[in-house]
Amino acid sequence: MGALVVAAAAAALLFGLFIGWFVLQGWRPTSARRRSSSTVPDPWRSLIHDRVPLTRSLTESEWARLLDLARAFVREKYFEGVDGLVVTEAMQVIVAALACLLILHLDIGQCYPRVRSIILYPGTFVPRLPILTRHDPIPEPEPTLGQSLRGVVVLSWERVAHDAAHTGESGNVVLHEFAHQLDQEDGYVDGVPLLEAPSSTRVWARVLRERFEELQRAAAAGTSDVLSAYGATNKAEFFAVATEAFFERPVEMRSRYPDLYEELKGFFRQDPAERPPATP
Repeated sequence: MGALVVAAAAAALLFGLFIGWFVLQGWRPTSARRRSSSTVPDPWRSLIHDRVPLTRSLTESEWARLLDLARAFVREKYFEGVDGLVVTEAMQVIVAALACLLILHLDIGQCYPRVRSIILYPGTFVPRLPILTRHDPIPEPEPTLGQSLRGVVVLSWERVAHDAAHTGESGNVVLHEFAHQLDQEDGYVDGVPLLEAPSSTRVWARVLRERFEELQRAAAAGTSDVLSAYGATNKAEFFAVATEAFFERPVEMRSRYPDLYEELKGFFRQDPAERPPATP
């Protein structure tokens, strides 16, 4: 009799384990289900190709990666239009494509995990909060085209659309503000992003300091440079401006600042200067 009870209990336990295993196999968190079942809408590639010329020289594997990242970006971030601006899917995709171009080859688990919201204004706007750096807050906010806060990126849609279409002309506000987001990942806005090794950080800090001081001298003298004079404001802005030039004017930047270009190439794991020129 005792043996039968033990056998029945063992059978019940095995059955319960089997049912539990079956349930777990069929269950995934909601976000995981969305990720596995969602696909990139067919028009997205042609939309990005037409509206974001920087992407036209990507390889097929890079295109696949970009579309996957853009899909995650649009799905996970909250977009909001203000001052009467109605945010369309096309607008979301263009912002996502440019932002994700920066992280195309970075080994990341999530797509800008600290960014929750993208706020789009029709044109220029006055920041509601001062832009803070590690050193100097801006006491009186002035009209601007973009702002990067913790968890939020604010952009002028008019400028986003212009910069996306006019490669290499006058910088790119999306690249600039999302470079700030990468800079903030270590908790500081100081122009030094998270690097793989302390030795890499030391080399980057040296190159950053030397080229930043060089740009400051050029800006003070009124000398034209491949880097915008705005990069001479502080080291955080220097990193953002250098990121813009790295993607928008890579051949010129490699010629003018070879050491800075090499450091950015190592960080982003991309070499835009070796890609075919983006067709207008």
